[in-house]
Amino acid sequence: MVQKSQTGNNEVDGVSQTLCLRVAELRKKRGLTLEQLASASGVSRSMLSQIERGQANPTLAVTYRIAEAFGMTIGELIEQPWRSSSIERVHGDDPNNLFRSDGECTIRTLFPLHMEKNIEFYEVRLAADASLTSAPHFEGTKELLTVVSGAARLQSGDSQCSLSAGDSAHYRADLAHCIANCGKHELVCYLVVTS
Repeated sequence: MVQKSQTGNNEVDGVSQTLCLRVAELRKKRGLTLEQLASASGVSRSMLSQIERGQANPTLAVTYRIAEAFGMTIGELIEQPWRSSSIERVHGDDPNNLFRSDGECTIRTLFPLHMEKNIEFYEVRLAADASLTSAPHFEGTKELLTVVSGAARLQSGDSQCSLSAGDSAHYRADLAHCIANCGKHELVCYLVVTS
């Protein structure tokens, strides 16, 4: 159910105003008609038109359906980019960013943890003679490993290769895979996971 604004002169509050502007902006930027957005969201064309003109205050369920049609969360839909920083910092010393930390392996996330995870970025440190063995991830998952220092032996399924500082390898992660430190010093590498 959508309720019309009860404030004077049919004005809407700040969040609703942002929603009005964002829906119209995103729809036009993506080249969608009201009919196309209505079809994608399940929200009627007339309701979308009222929202864009600031004549309706949509429920949470309606807002959710509109956000989903744009492939974003409600927070992203009503975000006011001009009011927030375009930079989000991940602090290197934040213990919440440690995915794993023991005597053999340290894995630190290098991306904001609240981000949707179709891409992940990690710093991996392996002690001498240590390895990181992973079961197959979801079908289609790939990883890109770049060695910063040390020497690595990489295995994905039945395939293997050796990597030195500065080398990178792209491989299937939907197979059992293993990164092993085959050097005498700590292995430091960056790992990007895509799905």
